[in-house]
Amino acid sequence: MDLLRMHFPVSGVDTWVFVPPLVAFIVSFFTSMGGVSGAFLLLPFQVSFLHFTSPSVSATNFVFNIVAIPSGVYRYLKEGRMAWPLTWVVIVGTLPGVFIGYYLRVFYLPDPSAFKLFVGCVLLYIGGRLLYEMTPRSQKGKKEMNDLDEKFNRHVKRLKQEQKTRISSGLPAEAVVKTISFSSTRVEYEFWGHCFSFNTVGMFILAFIVGIIGGTYGIGGGAIIAPFCVAVFNLPVYTVAGAALMATFLTSIAGVFFYSVIPIETGFSTRPDWLLGFLFGAGGFAGMYCGARLQKFVPQKFIKLMLGLIITSLAIRYVLQFFI
Repeated sequence: MDLLRMHFPVSGVDTWVFVPPLVAFIVSFFTSMGGVSGAFLLLPFQVSFLHFTSPSVSATNFVFNIVAIPSGVYRYLKEGRMAWPLTWVVIVGTLPGVFIGYYLRVFYLPDPSAFKLFVGCVLLYIGGRLLYEMTPRSQKGKKEMNDLDEKFNRHVKRLKQEQKTRISSGLPAEAVVKTISFSSTRVEYEFWGHCFSFNTVGMFILAFIVGIIGGTYGIGGGAIIAPFCVAVFNLPVYTVAGAALMATFLTSIAGVFFYSVIPIETGFSTRPDWLLGFLFGAGGFAGMYCGARLQKFVPQKFIKLMLGLIITSLAIRYVLQFFI
């Protein structure tokens, strides 16, 4: 069994070779359904269980995104659920924020305890927003979103009766994203007979702020953008997931570049652990493909509840660790 144990010199991690891909597969399978790569959960795993606490853990997380995300993006592209206007607005806003986030992580949050508090606060906000979405109060005034949920439930019920099976057939083939208009002020698109829109400037500002947080954390921003698009801009998770993953993929490339190339004089390592990142990415590649493939079979209420509970419990743990 010692042959299966590896030492990673860049990060100083010692672990079984199958642990990173296995953990990444499980995490990515569930989170990719909500448009999240799973990097926001893998970073705490590296910090707490693998004791990888230097700033280079953020860069390693970006490597995971680069390797893992393409499989999930492929599924959303193939099934026509990639909202391109949303994708490009998020990318343009996030990229400059990632650069700022890099400097915040290296110069202001190199200490592991302070970084854990930062991570906990970010996760607590994300989880809180997702759980709030499950309350009756948050559903008021969200007619299109509620109608889409009802339409999904009716569709599943009808197919189960017709096919005499207990297995859902998921979204129909005609449930694809169609762009109606794309301007500097507003974007509108159609999905499964319903129209959704958002303010372009508002989304850009949000993406910029998310880029700063994502660049600091090492997640690319998808874990924050996706819940925000659902909770604040009232966009269906079926159309947000692909855009969030694509944006996370491209901003992660920029993140790896910043952490690998830009010189610093803090005495901390910022270069990614490529081997460890690739092992996480290999498991994430398989998990993300399976999660994106099965997303259309899962009601979006369940997806939001699942992510909300996972994120909130993890956030509370990190915040408490700082004070105890």
